[in-house]
Amino acid sequence: MAPATRVVAPRTSTGFEYIFPAIRGIQAGREYYVSMCPLRIIPKIFIFDEDELSAELRAQRILNKGRLPTLSKYILDNPDDYVFSALTASVDGTMEFESHSTDGTGFRTGQLRIPMDSRFLINDGQHRRAAIELALKENPDLGEETIAVVFFHDAGLVRSQQMFADLNRHAVRPARSIGVLYDHRDPSSQVVRVMAGRSRIFKGYVEMEKSNLSARSRMMFTLSALYYGTQALLQGLKIKHDAAVDLAQSYWEEIDKALPEWAMVRERELSATEMRRDFIHSHGIAL
Repeated sequence: MAPATRVVAPRTSTGFEYIFPAIRGIQAGREYYVSMCPLRIIPKIFIFDEDELSAELRAQRILNKGRLPTLSKYILDNPDDYVFSALTASVDGTMEFESHSTDGTGFRTGQLRIPMDSRFLINDGQHRRAAIELALKENPDLGEETIAVVFFHDAGLVRSQQMFADLNRHAVRPARSIGVLYDHRDPSSQVVRVMAGRSRIFKGYVEMEKSNLSARSRMMFTLSALYYGTQALLQGLKIKHDAAVDLAQSYWEEIDKALPEWAMVRERELSATEMRRDFIHSHGIAL
């Protein structure tokens, strides 16, 4: 059944339907709705019970429970600074949208009514949903915070499977180097960024965005390789940020003295391409 849009006077819920403040949109000729849902209702309306079904009878991947503690800890450790993107869901049931007016902006905003016996299928975000449930058990106060949910009408298994494929088709994990560059929460990332910007052996010779160097790159190292090497150096040490930067910089500068090829590249006596081709000491595994 196609979702319906109409203008009616506000009314009180009978208790047998969910009412979401929502915005109506159109994609590929189909209506969809975006709402801000309290975290406390997410585990209640999105129930994941397809673990026993074969892949061809499901429209989502099996939940990887090993990922959940990390995701849940991220929320709990950063209650004032976490970010979760929207969940995408298909609703197997009627969806009735009551717009605020018949034209203009009011036509796109209103209330979305969904019967409580409808089935909600997550097309994208089941790990976020499960992590939210775990986090709420430890910190129920998070329940009043909200997450965006995009509701589509469930047009059957084939359509839901296609939605899953389309949503994940073009997903590309960002390079680890740019993740280190932009991560202001991880202490090791902070140390490596400062060191790469001020050390004479690294400044101007670290690829800050990509995690792989092209054959002709003039860079000697990637930020991600330097990150993992420095992380291994500092692992288990309980020292403050400035001391960690000084220690790491001193260490790599001592390494530099033992590897003359690094200085040869800086002095333009050897190209970075030739160094990477003939020596392993600038490669990530060596660092």
